[in-house]
Amino acid sequence: MTDSKSPRRRSLLKGAAVAAGAMSAPMVSMAQTTSLRFQSTWPAKDIFHEYAQDFAKKVNDMAGGRLKIEVLPSGAVVPAFQLLEAVNKGTLDGGHGVVAYHYGKNSALALWGSGPGFGMDANTVLAWHNYGGGKALLDEIYKSLNMEVVSYLYGPMPTQPLGWFKKPVAKVEDMKGLKFRTVGLAVDMFTEMGTAVNPLPGSEIVPALDRGLIDAAEFNNASSDRVLGFPDVVKNCMLQSFHQSGEQFEVLFNKGKYSALPQELRSIIDYAVQAASADMSWKAVQRNSQDYADMKKAGIKFYKTPDAVLRAQLAAWDKTIEKKAAENPLFKKVLDSQRIFAERALQWQNDYGVDFKMAYNHYFGSKKKS
Repeated sequence: MTDSKSPRRRSLLKGAAVAAGAMSAPMVSMAQTTSLRFQSTWPAKDIFHEYAQDFAKKVNDMAGGRLKIEVLPSGAVVPAFQLLEAVNKGTLDGGHGVVAYHYGKNSALALWGSGPGFGMDANTVLAWHNYGGGKALLDEIYKSLNMEVVSYLYGPMPTQPLGWFKKPVAKVEDMKGLKFRTVGLAVDMFTEMGTAVNPLPGSEIVPALDRGLIDAAEFNNASSDRVLGFPDVVKNCMLQSFHQSGEQFEVLFNKGKYSALPQELRSIIDYAVQAASADMSWKAVQRNSQDYADMKKAGIKFYKTPDAVLRAQLAAWDKTIEKKAAENPLFKKVLDSQRIFAERALQWQNDYGVDFKMAYNHYFGSKKKS
């Protein structure tokens, strides 16, 4: 009989145990790290650049070292408005911006954010994009432009102010002749209202206001406006507007670089976009509300945009989209898709939703008056 304690027997048993352990252990990938260089369209100090970094961190953390996205600020490689071309050509592997910045290539692109969106807020526009056909339409437009990119939209932005003015806007006529900064299809809306528009990138707005090159400007939100320096040069901000009431962010990937990634990493990107969208909307509530309160304490005057101006925006928008739809079949196609989705979704939303302002006034109305 063979001795079970023999060296050969012990060696075989040890080998079998090692093999069994290896089979039960999880498979660990030893693939090299794929590094992607991104650029945002925002200055390094802006909360929007922080959102871009937040997205990258989520991807990097979930990828466990297999994928690393580095985000550079606006202008590090190309100017803000050249991001799409840079990603398409591979000068950048990806980027973070807004679809409206590509408006000059096809007017239909501005419909992801500019204008009242048939009454849709930013989150509802994202619902249309992801579940109502918007994504396929955006892909169709990029294909028509020969842009080899993969686009993700996320991050519903709060309603943007009408903007910062040297004098408060009291009536529609106050907008006429003003040298005003905005972007996207809002350019056409304000032009229709008699405003002289200059679509400056974010980093150039406050210097232009300070030097008197423009009379008024909008950018986006309390936190961005504050850090860009609007309160340092202008003391009046008009709140509420339909010019960009439903905007969101865009994350772009060079299609070749994205397609070369393993499916598991592409899935991580998919879910990182969704996670970043929720996180961004929560952070915006915290930071925007705090910066709004701080600016009020510092003496900045905030005014509600008069209803007459809001109605004038809607009338100007109707003329703008009628003209653009006649010129551009893709514009009409996007517009029709939004209209169908908005009519159904907003009837549900408006019928089911409660007036939260009633509850706010119930709890804080007396304190506000005192």
